[in-house]
Amino acid sequence: MEARDPELKKELDATLHARRELGEEYDTALVESFLEKVEQRLDGTVDRRVRRRLAEQQMVVARGGDRPKSPEGNFGERFGFGIVSLVLAIPLSAIAVASADLAGLVVAWLGIVGVNAVHAARGRTWLRGPQREKSDWED
Repeated sequence: MEARDPELKKELDATLHARRELGEEYDTALVESFLEKVEQRLDGTVDRRVRRRLAEQQMVVARGGDRPKSPEGNFGERFGFGIVSLVLAIPLSAIAVASADLAGLVVAWLGIVGVNAVHAARGRTWLRGPQREKSDWED
């Protein structure tokens, strides 16, 4: 398997080497340290992608085009919420496993999926039923 991020692979190798030297009593601290580095890497990647997407949208608007309209709602908000929830899922999963093993992991992920499902369903019209569009004459 080829590593996509050689620097992150080096960090993992160093973490595993430290675990062998230090023993199992340092497992939690080593895993949390490595997960923090992964989270920082993900945050940087997400920031770059969001900046790139915003720059692309600004260029479209500057050239006289309209902003893309999504019938399902604001894509950026949904995308951002999903990314943030996945980034936060990393430490939550580690804490859940450390506290309650597999049962804790299952409960943590059920919560994560539940929050994302509620957020995704928030803008859906099928939950509210058909709504009449306001006319230009109404306040």
